[in-house]
Amino acid sequence: MSKFKKRVTAALVAATALAGPALAEYPEKPVEFVVPWPPGDLEDVLTRMIAEDFQAAYDVPAAVVNKPGGGGGPFPGAISVATAPADGYTIGSFIIAIPVVGPNIGIPELNPDPFEPLGNFLTYPFVIAASANAPYADMAGLAAHAKENDVVLGHFGAPLVPTQVTMGLAKEMGFSYAADAAFDALDCNTLASGDVDVINTTLQLILPCLDKVKVLASIGSERIPLTPDTPTVAELAPDLNVALWNGLFVHKDTPQDVRDKIIAVAKKTVMSERAQTLAAETGAAVYWQSADDVKAQIAADIATLDHIGKVLGN
Repeated sequence: MSKFKKRVTAALVAATALAGPALAEYPEKPVEFVVPWPPGDLEDVLTRMIAEDFQAAYDVPAAVVNKPGGGGGPFPGAISVATAPADGYTIGSFIIAIPVVGPNIGIPELNPDPFEPLGNFLTYPFVIAASANAPYADMAGLAAHAKENDVVLGHFGAPLVPTQVTMGLAKEMGFSYAADAAFDALDCNTLASGDVDVINTTLQLILPCLDKVKVLASIGSERIPLTPDTPTVAELAPDLNVALWNGLFVHKDTPQDVRDKIIAVAKKTVMSERAQTLAAETGAAVYWQSADDVKAQIAADIATLDHIGKVLGN
């Protein structure tokens, strides 16, 4: 080899060493989708579909990690995403409460809001329900009964949106619950055990016993196809109208090219036949809402929750 070629080769080696190792293209290691609830409900099922498709698309392990909060809501799971590196390897599958309520309840890791949405993909068929042997069949009957009797409410956490809506509806209908308690799961067993008289939960969790419960109202602006005769909270109290959604979120410092790769898979998954079949079977709305539209949705929901707080005297 000539002296000239040796010098060029040495220069290239030196330049490569100074530049450091080439950056790996995302994703090149396992990815976690954090669901801050126990397994089994709609956000868990749909997020697992997204994780499966992500793994197939990019040939890296991808899995759902359930991190429930012990009856206190989804905030421990949200904190785990907030404190993870902003590199797209820890993705949150979050309900409305995390960006709307989380920054305002004294959790340092969530204030200021550390997240930005990738997109929403689910609106829950959320309901207020009682057991079939309850001495009331609708919200008006519950209101009349609760004025003379103690009624206990089960919910997923006092500060969460469906609980605030449920409490606000009671206030506007002239009654209050004698007591309330938080649960990680609110299903057929919760009512059958007699632990509470009324629950607010997703329809998915009580579908196995739907013929043994009374659905008193649904939370949102549209009636649920599986319970078409049940009025919405928005019909009973229009100023309490808020939808209960779930979306994918990442830390705000996550690079845009990483976000784009996650969005590409998630959007395709939720519009797939199997996801839309799940929607039809459960009464849920499954779709893709862009990040910009989610930001506008969050702003509107914060305003609605501020109003509900005033109704409750918070």
